[in-house]
Amino acid sequence: MIEGLISFSLRNRFLVLLVAIGLFAWGIYSVRINKIDAIPDLSENQVIVFTEWMGRSPQIMEDQITYPLVTNLQGLPQVKYVRGSSMFGMSFVYVIFNDETDVYWARERVLERLNYATRLLPQGVTPTLGPDGTGVGHILWYTLDAPGLDLGEQRALQDWYIKFGLQNVPGVSEIASFGGFQKQYQVTLNPNKLIYYNLSVPEVIQAVRNNNNEAGGRKFEINDIGYIIKTTGYLKSVEEIENISLKTVNTTPVKVRDVATVQMTGETRLGIFDENGEGEVVGGIVVMRYGENADEVIKAVKKKMDEVAKGLPNGMAFNIMYDRSELIEETISSIKTTLIEEMIVVSLVVIIFLFHWRSAASIIIQIPITIATSFILLNAFGVTSNIMSLTGIALAIGVIVDNGIIMAENSYKNLSHRFAELNPEEKK
Repeated sequence: MIEGLISFSLRNRFLVLLVAIGLFAWGIYSVRINKIDAIPDLSENQVIVFTEWMGRSPQIMEDQITYPLVTNLQGLPQVKYVRGSSMFGMSFVYVIFNDETDVYWARERVLERLNYATRLLPQGVTPTLGPDGTGVGHILWYTLDAPGLDLGEQRALQDWYIKFGLQNVPGVSEIASFGGFQKQYQVTLNPNKLIYYNLSVPEVIQAVRNNNNEAGGRKFEINDIGYIIKTTGYLKSVEEIENISLKTVNTTPVKVRDVATVQMTGETRLGIFDENGEGEVVGGIVVMRYGENADEVIKAVKKKMDEVAKGLPNGMAFNIMYDRSELIEETISSIKTTLIEEMIVVSLVVIIFLFHWRSAASIIIQIPITIATSFILLNAFGVTSNIMSLTGIALAIGVIVDNGIIMAENSYKNLSHRFAELNPEEKK
């Protein structure tokens, strides 16, 4: 078969040349569209199920949330194993699928099973799927440089303005906020006063919920003008919560302020985010979607940051703490320099070793064509241009040259033997 292929190539040199040019052009195009990253993604193909039930201990989370979810998510098609983790107020379930499984197909299967498993959980608890990212999806971290704004105001800007702006960038799966205080109204009950007024905690909670609501009415027309009737009942201040009536005792209403203290404060935190030991900061983590081009996503996020920054308060700016694009550029630049140097050195060695320009040229031409063609396979198998794949290509140059030298020497050897077998008349 090999002899037949060689014979066909020798008889159709122009066709072989066209195929080589076509592969080289296709390879150059593949180089341009190949996804770039600094490191290969070796993380497992997983879907994360996150459940929040604040105020519950890890043991309660394990018994009532994690265990029912783990047992019901087992048995899904193409699942290798299911892991569970419980902590204060939170539960994480990791469903690990086979490597060849499509991640979005896996998310659909998990979501279908969650619709059934949710009925086994406590009332009001709803599990959600984590972002469609990977273990190496954290491509950019940033903090907010906001002199004059407290941590609560910074976190509000991050959650209600910056986060929504950056999430619209193509390829971004999630903007995870960290640091600062999430503002909330806190009602601190006095147990002695609850006993005195014969009230229970659920009654206070239900009263606050009932008074934080809006109701619709109807539409009616007066003088050909339509009016919409509605009742506005959302709580907007500490005073409104304090004035909520809980019950009436001898025609005197018992209000929330009679049994509790109401204040605006931050949500209870389990940790802080500190920058270089200089104090707390607020920021976010950009999580890249599965299978995206890290270099392009980072550039798009930075461009979007410039647009978002126009709407920030005066003096407020982004401070990038971690940027993988710097590592990507250094990695690609280092490998590119190594490839060029290696191609030059190998070409000189081939020319000196063979000392025949036609043979050397046929071998040297194989190097760029083979390197360009390898990117066609990288795209076909979904492999990014990273330090591992590019280093493998650099190491393979020696193999490419070795094969060319062996074939050239073998050809000259066979030609010399053939020439020696000719009679003097044929040699002339």
